[in-house]
Amino acid sequence: MAKTTEISIEEKLRQLFSLQKIDTKIDEIEVLKGELPIEVSDLEDEITGLETRLKNLNDTVKDIEKEGMKFTTKISEGEALIKKYTKQLDDVKNNREFDALSKELEMQKLEIQLAEKKAREINDKVAAKNTVIKEAKEKLKAKKTNLDVKKDELKSIIAKTEKEEKALRKSASTAEGLIDERLLKAYHRIRNNYRNGLALVAIERDACGGCFNQIPPQIQLEVSQRKKIIACEHCGRILVDSEIAGYTVEA
Repeated sequence: MAKTTEISIEEKLRQLFSLQKIDTKIDEIEVLKGELPIEVSDLEDEITGLETRLKNLNDTVKDIEKEGMKFTTKISEGEALIKKYTKQLDDVKNNREFDALSKELEMQKLEIQLAEKKAREINDKVAAKNTVIKEAKEKLKAKKTNLDVKKDELKSIIAKTEKEEKALRKSASTAEGLIDERLLKAYHRIRNNYRNGLALVAIERDACGGCFNQIPPQIQLEVSQRKKIIACEHCGRILVDSEIAGYTVEA
């Protein structure tokens, strides 16, 4: 919650710079973590996707194998009929019965050949899918191994910095509560514009400490007077003098 009591520009600048020092320490911890949080999240998403794909592939194989069972059954039924008709041939009493049974035998043989062809095609499909499944499993295993490594690295960093980071974030929250809401929004906007997260910079050797462009003497004087908040006309960062920044300018 923003503070309602009016305070001087100097105090506002000191509050902002104090907040920035805290935020900079938090940023340093985030740098230690590097891309690990993103990498862990990406790997988890990839693993979920691979697991879903594997499930779908296994379901597809089951459906194909189920279809293949129809042809296996057809082959068995055809072979049983061939045995039956072959045995009946021994008991035929005339040519008409013989011809009829012979045609049935030929028909069943053709049906078996067709079913065997379909069964081979099914087996080829299953083999192809199983190859894809094997590759997906190997890829999944590698991703999981990589995830474990990344998680261990991240856990190690968090274990070393968690206590400090919590304290810093608490301090940052307290510091933000002392700063004018509009000024705080401007601070965060400027911070987000730069990779180093510096919204306030000191004037160093007559130049902006952020973009290193020269600052006119009149502006330097106004900054040192701390009567108003002044931004660099080149980069938009808020300018402060060396005393607020906490160091001595070299001659």
